Amino acid sequence: MSRIAILDVDGTLVDTNYQHAIAWFRAFRRHFITVPIWRIHRHIGMGGDQLVAAVAGDEVEDRAGDRIRDAESDLYRDLIGEVQAMDGSRELIEDLRGEGNEVVLASSAKEWEVEHYIELLDAAEIVDAWTTSADVESTKPEPDLIHAALDKAETDGEALLIGDTVWDVEAANRAGVETLAVLTGGFAEQELRDAGARDVYTSVEELRQGLGRTALSR
Repeated sequence: MSRIAILDVDGTLVDTNYQHAIAWFRAFRRHFITVPIWRIHRHIGMGGDQLVAAVAGDEVEDRAGDRIRDAESDLYRDLIGEVQAMDGSRELIEDLRGEGNEVVLASSAKEWEVEHYIELLDAAEIVDAWTTSADVESTKPEPDLIHAALDKAETDGEALLIGDTVWDVEAANRAGVETLAVLTGGFAEQELRDAGARDVYTSVEELRQGLGRTALSR
């Protein structure tokens, strides 16, 4: 039976988390709000629709949430050129496809961001589908993104998410999907396991090398 590999993009396949943290910090400062970068980083992987309130409170969300999100998008656009693919990311996709799995890239980023990452990975011709912000109403840790990725898949096979944050793991858990996690998002192994990750790897390349032991290998 075909299996579905749902691959988180930001922080997993491409190294974006710290650029996003800086962009969020600058977006808050643009509106005269100072949030420590460490606190922002702890919420990277959570969607922007939830991050503002999570790190700065409901009052800031109500007063300036949309403007902060718009500023972050503009500021991140200036940093996206620094983003690089993680070692082994494209090869992971190739390996998964070579094992007969369906591969869906799961992202709630804006379309222009996702297109940039797909070009960076040279993955347009080797993945089956991908998601963008247009496909979800509520972002991680809500399960909408995982459901959207499953909807994009052409099969009803067993699914597994590969992600890098506790928010990925929680979203997958809520959707009834297991997670393999990597440490590239900056979360500790125990945090990812406590959130529900089945296995944790240091990097995408290490996960790729251990693919034969995962549920996605035939």
